[in-house]
Amino acid sequence: MKSKGLLSIPLLLMLAFAGNAQVTQRNILATAYSPEKVVASIIPKDKWKPYPLTPQQWKDAVPDSMLKSMVNGASSIIDYKFEPISGSVSMDFKRTGDRLRHSGISFKKREVLMHMILAESIEDKGRFMEAIFNGIWSICEESFWGVPAHIGGTGLPDVERPAVDLFAAETAAVMAMADYFVGDKLDKINPLIRKRIYHETDRRLFTPMLKYGDSYKWMSRTIPVNNWNPWIMSNWILSTLMLERNEVRRVTMTHAAMKGLDAYLNSLGEDGGCDEGPSYWFAAGASVYDCLELLQNASAGKIDIYGEPLIKKMAGYITNTHIDGNYFVNFADADPTLTPSGTLLYRFGKDVKDTAMMEFGKWAQQNYPFRASGSTGMRMRHLGSLLSLKQMDKSPSKFKDPANAWIGDIQILTARTEKGLFLATHGGHNAESHNHNDVGDFIIYLKGEPMIIDAGRGNYTARTFSSQRYELWFTQSQYHNLPIINGIGQQAGREFEAKSVKSLINEKESSLTMDIAGAYPETAGIERWNRIVKLNRVKESVEINDDYEFKAAPTSLEQVFMTVCDVTTNTVGKVFFKDAKGNGLVLQYDAKAWTVKTEMPSFEGMEYESFDKKWGGKKITRVILTRNNTKAKGDHRFSFEVN
Repeated sequence: MKSKGLLSIPLLLMLAFAGNAQVTQRNILATAYSPEKVVASIIPKDKWKPYPLTPQQWKDAVPDSMLKSMVNGASSIIDYKFEPISGSVSMDFKRTGDRLRHSGISFKKREVLMHMILAESIEDKGRFMEAIFNGIWSICEESFWGVPAHIGGTGLPDVERPAVDLFAAETAAVMAMADYFVGDKLDKINPLIRKRIYHETDRRLFTPMLKYGDSYKWMSRTIPVNNWNPWIMSNWILSTLMLERNEVRRVTMTHAAMKGLDAYLNSLGEDGGCDEGPSYWFAAGASVYDCLELLQNASAGKIDIYGEPLIKKMAGYITNTHIDGNYFVNFADADPTLTPSGTLLYRFGKDVKDTAMMEFGKWAQQNYPFRASGSTGMRMRHLGSLLSLKQMDKSPSKFKDPANAWIGDIQILTARTEKGLFLATHGGHNAESHNHNDVGDFIIYLKGEPMIIDAGRGNYTARTFSSQRYELWFTQSQYHNLPIINGIGQQAGREFEAKSVKSLINEKESSLTMDIAGAYPETAGIERWNRIVKLNRVKESVEINDDYEFKAAPTSLEQVFMTVCDVTTNTVGKVFFKDAKGNGLVLQYDAKAWTVKTEMPSFEGMEYESFDKKWGGKKITRVILTRNNTKAKGDHRFSFEVN
């Protein structure tokens, strides 16, 4: 695809495996709110004041300690030099696959600028204005507000056809907030500054969205879309409401963004599951909330769909995928750990009337307190969190993780015992958003610590969203807790899926039954592979039961288990897993049927540099059991017991 600015090759590949099998034309927002109804609902720009604008308003709304921290932080960077982005830096991604040098410059500029904008609004002494002016001008001078990884082609932007990506939209929101918070002071420096802000935002976001919006894959009405949609919609709504002076155009763009957001809601299954994983939920489901919160505020409560069951289910996904501490279920490209925003969770839970989510938000805020500085994105969310601190219930949280959860639309089961044994497993298919070939995979945690893991993803580079994606070991089923047949792993594509998937939850067990044969190509020679992954509450164990049949006896059959524990294999029929805190699991297997070995995956290359950090310095080990005598038909059982 040439550089027309509509889609890049990396973006196309990323969106091509967006999750559910079909799009359900719910069109919740468009059905409930006609253009005429939106016109009658949206508060005019000159009367809409969502955030404090004077020192006293800030003092009334936000704790003094937070305000002081924000101003002091901005003071420490007031001499920051806003570095231009050179052509060579812009070409890094095309030339080497690296995206970090560009994003390091680009993201830091926006972070610093936003910090100083808020500090100036809080303090109101004018001392940050020259730095703010320089930051705005530097960003306006950039050829592209997004990142080169999202435009493909030659690696340079086509300025005649601006592309809208995540960070172009984020930047537009920063420009809009500069106009909102310090616009009058910018006029005193030079009235052309605000004119430039509007001009650049219009040509880079407003006009492309109105003119080409239906052409963007992440606005599709017919194929599922992922986090790009609500993330961009939230920034489009904010910048439109704050910056657009023509009220007819302002309302037109707001309604268009509402219809755009419907595309994401239409892509969800009936259970509101996020197939991208919890870390991406904060860019997907949570960005839906950013949109809804803005719309409710800008309409004085007239635009409100919090009562929709789908919205409540979408919100509850994040609670159902929490493991312990900052660990969350991390299938696909999701990270194993994240810092949950307690203020966001509390507000979202309150609006959808989910008390468990509200308590989860309180728990998160009490364990991972909101920081006034350090926001690198989702800036309206950061402001919403800041302004909610005084309103949050400060009583001790009563949150308790759910004992079981079944998210049927993405076929994820989570379960735990009172003694701290946790299991997550899933069926699904190999065309999910940010897909790994991992149908039938599972993870086990004990007392909040990882034992059997999904390794997660490495750094994003040019290979990550290219035809070479599945050359990276962390995307391959051979590096998940799955069988390898005839040396062959699972294959990517919507047709490679689990079948006959059934969940069972009762007092004695929680289990998922599925036939994963269809996730493998024909060359693997599998007729059926019925897998049962079970949390046995009576025995306090996790059991893997596989029953299979091949077209002919396979030449090789292996089963892989991934871990960050210390592994001991010198006891026949047992593999011991122990972590640094002394938690232990023992894998029981048939010593006559299997031979065991361990190895360390390769960590050479840009994609693998972050794994130590993701797992807190723990080393990833691959345990491989090889079947001694293979037959065309058979079964086996593995049991993980607390040691």
